[in-house]
Amino acid sequence: MALSQTYIGQRKTVNYEKKQYNAGTQNWKIRQDDQGRMYFANNEGVLVFDGAYWQLYPLPNKTIVRSLEFGADKKLYVGGQDEIGYFVPAKNGQLTFTSIKNLIPKADQKFSDIWDVVTLGKDVFFRSQNKIFKYSNNKITVYQSFSWLFLGKDHNRLIAHDAQKGIVVYRNNAWQTLIANNELPKGFYITSTSGFDNNQSLVTTTKDGLLLLSGNAFKPLPLKGFGINGYQQFSGAVRLNNGTYLISTFLNGIYQIDKSGNVIENIGKKEGLQNVNVHSIYADAGNNVWLGLDNGIDFVAYNNAVRHINPSVFNDGAGFSAALFKNNLNLALSNGTYRVPVDGTKDLSYLKNEARPIAYGQTWHLDVVGSRLLAGKDDGIFEVEQDKFVPVFNNTGYWLFRPMTGKGGTPLLAAGNYYGVRLFEDTPAKLADKGDAAKFYESARFLEVDKQNNIWASHPYRGVYKISPNDSMAKTYAKEQGLPSALNNFVFKIKGQVVIATEKGIYEYNATADRFRPSPQFKDVFGTRSIRYLQEDASGNIWFVEGKSLAVADYSGKPTIINIPELDNQILSGFENVYPIDANNIFVGSENGFYHINYATYKHNIRPLTAYIRKIKIISVKDSTLYGGFATNASKSTNNAPALGYAYNSLHFDYSSPVFEEQSNVEYSYLLEGFDEQWSAWSKKSEKDYTNLPAGNYKFKVKARNHHNNESSVAVYAFSINPPWYQSTWAYLVYICLIAGALYYFYLWQERRHLARQQQQLILQQQKNEEEQRQTAYLHQLELERSEKELANLKNEKLQSEIEYKTSELAASGLNLVQKKEFLLKLKDELQKLQKSGDVVPSSEIKKILRLLNEEHNINEEWEQFSVHFDKVHAGFLTVVKERYPTVNQQELKLCAYLIMNLSSKEIAQLMAISVRGVEISRYRLRKKLQIPTEMNLFEFLFNIQRELMK
Repeated sequence: MALSQTYIGQRKTVNYEKKQYNAGTQNWKIRQDDQGRMYFANNEGVLVFDGAYWQLYPLPNKTIVRSLEFGADKKLYVGGQDEIGYFVPAKNGQLTFTSIKNLIPKADQKFSDIWDVVTLGKDVFFRSQNKIFKYSNNKITVYQSFSWLFLGKDHNRLIAHDAQKGIVVYRNNAWQTLIANNELPKGFYITSTSGFDNNQSLVTTTKDGLLLLSGNAFKPLPLKGFGINGYQQFSGAVRLNNGTYLISTFLNGIYQIDKSGNVIENIGKKEGLQNVNVHSIYADAGNNVWLGLDNGIDFVAYNNAVRHINPSVFNDGAGFSAALFKNNLNLALSNGTYRVPVDGTKDLSYLKNEARPIAYGQTWHLDVVGSRLLAGKDDGIFEVEQDKFVPVFNNTGYWLFRPMTGKGGTPLLAAGNYYGVRLFEDTPAKLADKGDAAKFYESARFLEVDKQNNIWASHPYRGVYKISPNDSMAKTYAKEQGLPSALNNFVFKIKGQVVIATEKGIYEYNATADRFRPSPQFKDVFGTRSIRYLQEDASGNIWFVEGKSLAVADYSGKPTIINIPELDNQILSGFENVYPIDANNIFVGSENGFYHINYATYKHNIRPLTAYIRKIKIISVKDSTLYGGFATNASKSTNNAPALGYAYNSLHFDYSSPVFEEQSNVEYSYLLEGFDEQWSAWSKKSEKDYTNLPAGNYKFKVKARNHHNNESSVAVYAFSINPPWYQSTWAYLVYICLIAGALYYFYLWQERRHLARQQQQLILQQQKNEEEQRQTAYLHQLELERSEKELANLKNEKLQSEIEYKTSELAASGLNLVQKKEFLLKLKDELQKLQKSGDVVPSSEIKKILRLLNEEHNINEEWEQFSVHFDKVHAGFLTVVKERYPTVNQQELKLCAYLIMNLSSKEIAQLMAISVRGVEISRYRLRKKLQIPTEMNLFEFLFNIQRELMK
């Protein structure tokens, strides 16, 4: 961005370089459509700018586009070498080119560049070097010439320059001579025509200056001022809304002239243009100017109501105060005070840049008091006389001055200074010092006087003070006296009333209660805004500062807040100052110089804002523009809403509002109906992505607002996303068929299962019956077996009884054997006694021995009986042993029997009438005869034979 400096008001110029718009260097013609988009005839095609995005649309043969024009049918007609046609939005909003070259007779389809495109009613005319094509009713008529030099309009008639015939006019489908060639200057060449007044057109030429065409004659429009060469190469002209004209040149930028030809301004490279070779010039719907340059595009904000006042002489000093006094605009800055002569200019930002210093150093404030212009400086009070500062009182630094009335109606001046308030009597000759207003020694940078002549002062960090006329002391008001805080309270006078700007809105003094309260008069307008500064203008509007932003409460109707965001963070924070002269001139102190606001123009520029959806792309697919943004209306009809496949459920939206001079202040809010629950927060971002949207019907809505809180209507684009194939209608039909088939199959399966179950049940019943039969048979068998078992048990019991009986007999036999052994031993003892006596044995003794021997015979019989019983009990054990082992004698059989009876060696020794050692020897001999292995026990061997026999 660059800034011009012919006037004290610096006009904003925006430079668009080739690298920004990404197309050809040269730009030949400029037009604007109904939606505010700008179109440029560019070396590489048609270049379109919507305020946010640039887009290039080349011709099919990629030739240079040197001219373009909108027809009555809203089509954009263009031409290039061997190509003419028009751009028109397709159904999807994309700008598409339609060639009409095929309507040209084949013999004329070869031609050079199309230099001019002009519409006349519904007809469109294209000029090449030696042909003019007329497109009407889908037919093309060709008008030949040795050389067509120009084609344009003079009010409602079409004129052309034929190199041989001169200036011709199109009437009754033919070209008729208007000014003969011999009446034109040699080498005469027209570059443009534009309206001048009701009867004349302004004509620019390459060497014959500016001309006015009236009827069939040219007359010159002489140019005066700025040392202008009136016969240089002019390329075009536009009329501004203030009645002046801008003339573009090929060598010297642009000139602003009035209707008399007086040059008001020359804007060239040093004033902000990229280069001074201007091919085309165009005033847009906002009365701002576009320049098509030899290299680049420039935007000049001619209609911008806010301008920066910071000529080089200011040296970027901060602006503290301004005052209009005796046809001079006085501007107090941090580095000095400057004066600018005021002529009859209505808008003082158009004052010529003739600012000069009249004092140096910090000047806090300028006040016009009666017939005096007073300056408060760091070193005292000064009166501005002519072009110099005259000291008035210099005991300390002074902030500002407020008139008041003393006793008896004496005019006084209350001067706020570094250490309180000092009073001066305002006499015609001078200001007479009256001393301090009271014993008040705080800095009084904020000072006002109310209707009762009370002096009110405020300190941002200590509170508010009241100095009454009859009090020698100042009274302090803070939070305890009704203010929201002791901090950030600023005293001002608006609507004839002293008020306090606070962190919680505007407060006023209640004299009855001697307290402050929120002002009912201003509460509805300002609410609880944190306000730092208030200033009322001549129209009753209240300018105020909130934070670091400037706004105005407009009282021309119902009080309305209008924000001025151009000055956000630009005003002089802590020393805010607004100097309103009239509706055309509001000066605001800034960190560098001042800003000038033409408030009347500012309000006039508040026009309906329009938001447009410029492009919609499918994110997942390369080069997949869904909607090109060139629909006739801002909204797309929901009846024609496109249905997208589920694979294309991620979309990118671009949107904009064509407010070129205020584009940085435009904010957007969007809503995707069917997805978002509420509108988005306002943002300067002009694009939005939605990814992985579920199937459904949607409406994308967007609206814009600018710094006036001027909200646009809603732009809408409706679309739908089809469900994925597995959720489509056909899929659901298939699902229904599959489910029905599955249900039918399930029914058949259930039926078969039921039949199988019945069959199974029959089989089970049959098996159950068979099982019951088997069970019955089994029970019967069990019964039989039980009977047999009982019978066997009876037999076993009988056998057991017999065994027990036999066993008892064996035991008795064994006992008898023992007794017999004892008998034999007794007999042996008796015989031994007789032997020892040596006497004749009496017959009685012999009888006694015989009797004992008879008993021994019984003992042998008893052994025979024992062996019989033993065999019966033990299944013939002794017999089997005797049979298997014939060498075993009777004594060894007895040993076997006693072992089976599990008698101990001692018991066996007694029965066998041998010693225990003899039993062991007998056992050994028996093992040898029975051939028992050493590892086997004799008892175990005998027991195995018995167990074998018992089986």
